[in-house]
Amino acid sequence: MTAPRKRARMITASPQTRHPEPPRADDAARPADAATPAASWQRELAQAIEDPRELCRLLQLDADLALPAGLAAQGFGLRVPRGYVARMRRGDPNDPLLRQVLPQAAELLAQVGYCADPLEEALSRRAPGLLHKYHGRALLLTTGACAVHCRYCFRREYPYGPLQGSWLADALRIIREDASIEEVILSGGDPLTLATARLARLTDELAEIAHVRRLRLHTRTPIVLPERVDESLCQWLGSLPWPVVLVLHANHARDVDGGVRGAMRRLRATGATLLNQAVLLAGVNDSVEALEELSEALWEAGILPYYLHLLDPVRGTAHFEVTEPRARELMASLAARLPGYLVPRLAREAAGEPAKRLIAPAPWSTERDVLHSPHSGEC
Repeated sequence: MTAPRKRARMITASPQTRHPEPPRADDAARPADAATPAASWQRELAQAIEDPRELCRLLQLDADLALPAGLAAQGFGLRVPRGYVARMRRGDPNDPLLRQVLPQAAELLAQVGYCADPLEEALSRRAPGLLHKYHGRALLLTTGACAVHCRYCFRREYPYGPLQGSWLADALRIIREDASIEEVILSGGDPLTLATARLARLTDELAEIAHVRRLRLHTRTPIVLPERVDESLCQWLGSLPWPVVLVLHANHARDVDGGVRGAMRRLRATGATLLNQAVLLAGVNDSVEALEELSEALWEAGILPYYLHLLDPVRGTAHFEVTEPRARELMASLAARLPGYLVPRLAREAAGEPAKRLIAPAPWSTERDVLHSPHSGEC
């Protein structure tokens, strides 16, 4: 029996559903010292495409796509670096890289079960910019800015406005007073949209907290803007007093091109551990072939596949959903094609739980093609 279709209604753009623009005075978009010439990555970031009409024109797409894209962008703006656009196929509205960034009319349709804060992060907020979801780890939302606006972003409606004034001092005080916090995660937004000097000031403060033993950065910037991995960033990473983990975010093999591979070589030279977390997205990577190619591309770039997340049900993203049974089937097929260290853990984050919920692959079936994979006898 076919399940009844969910009734949809239109989401209207409002101040509450608009993602904040990168702060104009923030050194995410300019050097800390106005007399210092902007680095190449800052120039690239400042020239990112924000008009759907320009994106459609550059990619030789039907101009009719720009109208619904413009409507959807009123609630959550388009932002994509030109270098990332250069990896997209011309004339293909279904290009998997384009699909990750082009606003769509489907974003304006409300679906049952999709809301502004599906992970209930507001309940984990101990101070503006400080989330404490899991034992031993605290997450600093260093900025609301990103180098790219991913259409499936689970923080597309996060209230970044309070990240002003003394918020950082308050967050650091809480970390300093809670000896159970051994790992600090820099997130956002994207921390690597901040100038390196600003990041260094933050880590200088963290270095004075004796019980902080590890530092993690969650970032997509080196994937969409590899120029960000410059000499000053690498010097800063190499100078840090803790083991550093960079959790990157690539969803498709074509996210990883020569420029990204070069950036990963520079990051590995700092001693950082490189992991990847992807999101399983309909029309982007929801085939075993796409996932296999992604894992292989990550490995060639020196990145270890870490998590494959099911979609967080944030408002405006239902068209990306891949069901859990289908995801389990894909993971079973992937496990039959690749060695275990190239198979990411399928996971779902659920509000209020003490850790991510790991999801087992589907049971083996003698009728499934994966049992006849030429790699199935290898370990």
